[in-house]
Amino acid sequence: MDLGLHDKRALVLGASRGLGAAIARTLASEGASVIAAARNVAATDAWASQCPEEVRGRIFSASLDLADLASVNSLVATLKEAGGVDILIGNSGGPPPAEAREAGRDDWLKHFEAMAANLFHLAQGLLPGMVERGYGRIVTIASSGVEQPIPRLALSNGIRSAVVGWSKTLAAEVAGQGVTVNVVLPGRIHTERVDQLDKAAADRTGTTPDLAAAASRSTIPAGRYGTPQEFADVVAFLASERASYVTGAKIRIDGGAIRGI
Repeated sequence: MDLGLHDKRALVLGASRGLGAAIARTLASEGASVIAAARNVAATDAWASQCPEEVRGRIFSASLDLADLASVNSLVATLKEAGGVDILIGNSGGPPPAEAREAGRDDWLKHFEAMAANLFHLAQGLLPGMVERGYGRIVTIASSGVEQPIPRLALSNGIRSAVVGWSKTLAAEVAGQGVTVNVVLPGRIHTERVDQLDKAAADRTGTTPDLAAAASRSTIPAGRYGTPQEFADVVAFLASERASYVTGAKIRIDGGAIRGI
C-alpha cells in the first residue's frame, strides 16, 4: 500500500531512541522527509547512519529539549521559515515512577511543562501551516495508563490524560480543514523505558528484572512485549493520506493488555 508520504515533511519528537527513532526511521522509509528532533543529536545521527542510503538521505537531525521553552520556540521558528511540516509526532520522555499520594506540586509542574504545555505550544506554532495547506497529521504518543492507570505512574497517568483531552478537543476544531489529530496508546513495547520499569519493579519486589519482565508478559494476551517497529507501523498509517477519516481517536497498541472496550 502506498501511504502517500513521498512529498510530506514530518517532525518526530524524542527521536534519539526507542519509539521516536522507530517512527522517524519508518516515515523516512515510506518516503517522507523527516526532522528527527531530540536532546541527544549524536544518538539520532548514530542510528540514522545505520539506515540504507536512500532512507538516511531523508533524515535530518535537530536539537530540541521539550523542557526548555526557548528550545521549542527556536525549532518552531526554524521550521516555519523552512515552510513548516505536514506531520507532527508528539513524543516525550516518561516521568519517574511515583504514587499519586507522594508526587509533589513541583513534580507535577515540572513534568506537565515538558510533556504537555510545551507540546501544545509547539503544535500551535506549526498548525497554521497545516491548515493553510489543507493537510496535517498530529499523532501524539500517550500511554495505556490513560485508560487503565498503571500503579506507581501517577505523573504519567495524569499528565498524559490531559494530552488526550487536548488532542480530542483539537481534533474537532480542525477536522474540516484537512488536519487529523489522534493519540496512540502503547502498552508494553520493548524499549529502554520498559526495561527501566521492569528493573524498578524488580527492585521494589526483591526479584530479578527477567522475572519481573516475565510476570509482566504473562498479563498480556499476546504473551509478549510489542516491538518498536510494530508500533511505528501503526503511527505511519495514521500519519498518511490513507488515514484521512481517522481523527479524534485513541488507538491502543498493547497486545490486548487492556481488556475493556
